[in-house]
Amino acid sequence: MFFQYQRANMTALAIILALLPIQAFADDLNAANTSWILTSTALVLFMTIPGLSLFYGGLVRSKNVLSVLMQCFAITCLASIVWFAFGYSIAFGDGGATNAYIGNLDNLFLGKVTEGSMSGDIPESVFAMFQMTFAIITPALIVGAFAERMRFSAMLLFSGLWLTLVYAPITHWVWGGGWLGEMGLLDFAGGTVVHITAGVGALVAALVLGNRKGFPRQAMPPHNLTMTVTGAGMLWVGWFGFNGGSALAANGDAGMAMLVTHISAAAGSLAWMMMEWTKHGKPSVLGIVTGMVAGLGTITPASGFVGPAGALIIGLSAGVICYYATQAIKQRFKIDDSLDVFPVHGVGGMLGTLLAGIFASDALGIFSGQGYNEGMNMASQVSVQLVGIIATFAYTAIVSYILLKLVDKLLVLRVDEEDEVRGLDLVEHDERGYDL
Repeated sequence: MFFQYQRANMTALAIILALLPIQAFADDLNAANTSWILTSTALVLFMTIPGLSLFYGGLVRSKNVLSVLMQCFAITCLASIVWFAFGYSIAFGDGGATNAYIGNLDNLFLGKVTEGSMSGDIPESVFAMFQMTFAIITPALIVGAFAERMRFSAMLLFSGLWLTLVYAPITHWVWGGGWLGEMGLLDFAGGTVVHITAGVGALVAALVLGNRKGFPRQAMPPHNLTMTVTGAGMLWVGWFGFNGGSALAANGDAGMAMLVTHISAAAGSLAWMMMEWTKHGKPSVLGIVTGMVAGLGTITPASGFVGPAGALIIGLSAGVICYYATQAIKQRFKIDDSLDVFPVHGVGGMLGTLLAGIFASDALGIFSGQGYNEGMNMASQVSVQLVGIIATFAYTAIVSYILLKLVDKLLVLRVDEEDEVRGLDLVEHDERGYDL
């Protein structure tokens, strides 16, 4: 009996000792926050596949629909591996003496991410995966600029290099302990990191590749607006994870981010619709969904800092300013940014980053936000926001141009004229989107 008692005690002690690390991990982990970021991660991935894929797929001509869907899907796969292999380490690693500008390679292949490693009060695996979805959608946005004319192989090489040399470093600047974050830049969910980088990269790509055959004389209407509206709805829903998840907690910041995101999207949609209605006599489906994306992109950097009334102004501004930017790019400057990536995301990202510095103020009455960091006022904050915009724009433009020229030398960026006329579905993939 004595030995049985001792054996039982030893068994119980062994179980307790085995559970100690797990218990310690459980004590550090916030289950509510973890659950919310897991959900947000799924929502952001949902934005790219299927959301952005369908949105872009419907906007191109039928002979190129599969090429766009394929590009978005392939970028999802490629960006995931790049982020896993070294992107996350570059973006969020401690770069030591050069940490102001870039991280390190100490976490290659996520070698230091284990079941027990933490990022704040959520597992680091969850944080790394959440950030991976941002790394996926950003180069996928650029697809809209070179749609219908870029070789698939060139697209893959450019996207991988761009993610490594543009997206990851700028992510470090803003969110990884780099110089813009240390300056106090307000970018809650990616005005600079996602939208300005994607928009500027898209503009440079459109300029380097040149216009599609027939642009601007030949009309190139969307082939399936039903598909586009379906994708737009998925983007709107997924954006709650994009912005709300960036609070990295299930708290009031996440709730307010969701609220202001929704208000800005609705306001941007209505503003763009009214602009078209006034100028052309009829409101268009294409216009209202494009206004939605403009409203969403513009509120993104400000979503954790502004209040509902400020979000209304931001959304309305986005609908009007991004509308005029779209008209200017295509009609005045004759630049064939096929699916309006720069005027919607680039201009929207710059506008939202700037307005975050204004409407974050807690001294604007009903239009007040959450207030500035200690020692900051509107003038100093707006100055920091402008520095962030200019630095992100310049760095992205220069590096994107170099990468495009390099890829063109190695693989040739653009399909030839005959292949462009046939369509990329057949030329690049030997498949048809429709066989009616």
